[in-house]
Amino acid sequence: MILAGDVGGTKCNLGLFAKNGPALRPVFQRRLATHDYGGFEDLIGDFLERAADPNTSARGQEIEAAGFGLAGVVVDGSLHAGNLPWVLNGSALAQKLHLNKVVLLNDLAATALSLDRLGANDFAILNQGTAEHTATKAVIAAGTGLGEAILFWDGQQYRVAPSEGGQADFAPRTELQIQLLTHLNQQLPHVSCEEIVSGRGFRRIHEFLDPSLRHPSFDAAEGDAAKEITQRGLAQSCPVCVETLHLWTEAYGAEAGNLALRTLALGGVYVAGGIAPKILAKLRDGTFSRAFCGKSKFAAVLARVPISVVVNEDAPVWGAAYQALTSSESLL
Repeated sequence: MILAGDVGGTKCNLGLFAKNGPALRPVFQRRLATHDYGGFEDLIGDFLERAADPNTSARGQEIEAAGFGLAGVVVDGSLHAGNLPWVLNGSALAQKLHLNKVVLLNDLAATALSLDRLGANDFAILNQGTAEHTATKAVIAAGTGLGEAILFWDGQQYRVAPSEGGQADFAPRTELQIQLLTHLNQQLPHVSCEEIVSGRGFRRIHEFLDPSLRHPSFDAAEGDAAKEITQRGLAQSCPVCVETLHLWTEAYGAEAGNLALRTLALGGVYVAGGIAPKILAKLRDGTFSRAFCGKSKFAAVLARVPISVVVNEDAPVWGAAYQALTSSESLL
């Protein structure tokens, strides 16, 4: 049995997988709220207790390996993260779970590792493009934060290189975006891409556009402003939400195009994370793709890059699970 998870600042998606030859099949899965637990070990313990319920097929099965995609940087087996409340160490976690090794990897690296394991229905095409054989690919994902990763060909297979590109400076492209940057510079010590292209970016943009207009979620203790703004924007029930969603999507598309340029991702760009599937209608209206290609003399090159939305939100879990499986087999 393989234990795997996608560990984010808002939620943790955990699963148990049974080996089926070289493949894996899901046996038990749950989504748990990150901030409901004082530590990652507590969350894992609760998950395993639920899996041990007599009504689940995971009951009594021994865990052979574990892997977790994490929202942060993994250095020497330890996690460094800004959006997670915990300190994680792979060796310490392996001792807790009585395993030889626990694989910790960046959540975008986990997503990238899942791409070859997903089916056609797990993707929505924004730009068909023409992928160059064995060319670099890139993954970008907005959620609680903004993650990026690179897939490069080593001569035999694709390998994953994690990135913290979401922490790079926000680069405004229009007069309105320049004004937004000026506005946020007065509030934040550093305006990174993530401060705008993430869940918290929706409310920041909305308050910049019209600070006098407040929605119920803005003042509720458990309010989800991003959800309310995007829903109102898609329904066109609030003009400020419509403009917020448009500006946010432009910024997302532009940063995805920047990533494609920096890595020469002529093999394709994959848009992952929890937000993209929920605003797919907006991503498909051309706003994202126009901003993606808006790079002057390189516009024609970027127009040929395939762009796909990963609509399977379990992708990082699958990537982490297969990485754990590979790691366990290498120890045999």
